[in-house]
Amino acid sequence: MAYDEGLAHRLGDALGPLPGIGTKKMFGSLVFMWNGNMLVGVLGPDLIARVGPEAQADALAQPGARVFDFTGRPMNGWVVVDGGAVAEDTALEDWIARCREFVEALPPK
Repeated sequence: MAYDEGLAHRLGDALGPLPGIGTKKMFGSLVFMWNGNMLVGVLGPDLIARVGPEAQADALAQPGARVFDFTGRPMNGWVVVDGGAVAEDTALEDWIARCREFVEALPPK
């Protein structure tokens, strides 16, 4: 499955100034790593958001969010956000902020 290069570019622009950001292609998606930890990604037309287990219920209550069930087993602490729900830069930045809040507390890898 190809990923939305436009969304990937927007993520790259938004995350570019953050020290320790890198990218990695995985399973047909593109993920953005922060200090070696997965932060966000693009899978098909959608955003993959790592919000953490404690914030998952709140994240799933947001427009366009659903359980991340890529492998047939839901991934705890992750959600998928419909690409249309992050079409506006402010919405994308809000999701990035949610993810940063969780990943920032993780030790670097």
